[in-house]
Amino acid sequence: MTTRITQSTVTFLHPATIPGLDQPLPAGTYRLEIEEELVASLSFPVYRRISAMLDLPSRPGLSQMITIDPQELDAAIARDRA
Repeated sequence: MTTRITQSTVTFLHPATIPGLDQPLPAGTYRLEIEEELVASLSFPVYRRISAMLDLPSRPGLSQMITIDPQELDAAIARDRA
């Protein structure tokens, strides 16, 4: 399978609740990496998200990458925008 990784940012305007984390994330902008795989059975290129990693700064100069289900990330963003 062919995969690709794209990097972007996500901004939460309010504290965000992410499944698997002990406490909500503070409002702010976070670096995001999305891994996608090519769906090979189609006649045109289509990529499907298979994982997302969010960069959580813990202290100045240090950070922690956590894996989050792409659907849970979409839900967290939708809750933040509501």
